This record gives sequence, structure tokens and C-alpha cells, in this order.
Amino acid sequence: MRIIGGEARGRRINLPRGCRIRPTADRVKESLFDILHPVEGVRFLDIFAGCGNCGLEALSRGARRAVFIEKEPRLVKAIGENLRLLGFEGRAEVIAADAERGVRRLAQREERFDILFADPPYGEGFLPEIMKLLEGANLLAENGVFVLQHSVREQLAGSCVQAMVMADQRRYGDTVLSFLKQHAEAENP
Repeated sequence: MRIIGGEARGRRINLPRGCRIRPTADRVKESLFDILHPVEGVRFLDIFAGCGNCGLEALSRGARRAVFIEKEPRLVKAIGENLRLLGFEGRAEVIAADAERGVRRLAQREERFDILFADPPYGEGFLPEIMKLLEGANLLAENGVFVLQHSVREQLAGSCVQAMVMADQRRYGDTVLSFLKQHAEAENP
């Protein structure tokens, strides 16, 4: 795995051996950031961060700040090490918690993010749960976008909450990127 754009382009992302994660593929990550372009100056939240692949990419491309939520201790350590090796420590925070506790902590601090990115494990029923959690947390900044990476076999139809609407959706093999916005902002994706 590597950073594919920005100041750290071509640098490797370290991943602990034996971790059972499914990092975002380079072609999906490249498409994601082409769609989100530009990300300079944004606040980026990486939920279910894994090794931090997407949040690190956002920092490399000029994000002002990135917060990573990950519960697996070895992955939390790897994110911290990757931040140090890439020189992004001062612009990032790693929250060692499951998605619910991490999101609630940020909500208590009244944090707002321009981009919320969530890549929950495929096929484990997280879609409705993460949608409701994020609606209640109110973490999305004005004109922000929530990007949900999920399997093509997981449909968002019954998962979308009242405050969010689908602005765009792209498929890459088994992977789907769903872009959601607040109802009032969805007319201008």
C-alpha cells in the first residue's frame, strides 16, 4: 500500500502483519480523491480507519486535519507510526475506540468535518448503525460530504436517514462509494 497523490506520493503505508483488514484499493482511492478534489484545507474524519489509508491520503493532498477512529490496538499503533514517518503528526489525531465511542467523543467536543469517510467491514450490518450514529452526532460541516464505502451486496436504500440524501454513487467491482449530503445541500453535489 502506498500514498498515490500529494506531498507524500509514492511513500509506503506500513501495515502490521496478520491484520485482517481490507484496505481501500488504489484505484478506488484515486477515484475517491478525484471526485472530492480539492481537499486542501479540509477537515477529514476516517471512521473504521484500519491502517489509515484514506486519512493519510487526505493529509498528503493537503487536508488541514485528519482524525482516525480505529479500535484494533495494532492498527492504532500503525496509524501513529505512519503519521510520524510521513511527517503528519501535527495535523492528525488517532482515537483508539470503536466507531460508536469515537463518534460520540467527537460529538461531545462539537467537532465538525468537511469530509466524513467510513469504510465499515463488509457484510456485518454496520450500514444502518453508522448512518443513525452519524445523524445523531451532527459531525458534518456545512456543505460537507459523507462518503460511505461498502460492498455492492449491501444496499443503502433502507439505511439512509432523514437528514441525508444520496448525491452520487460509484461502483468499482465489488466496492461502492456512496456520497451523501444534507438534504438542503444535495442539490449542489
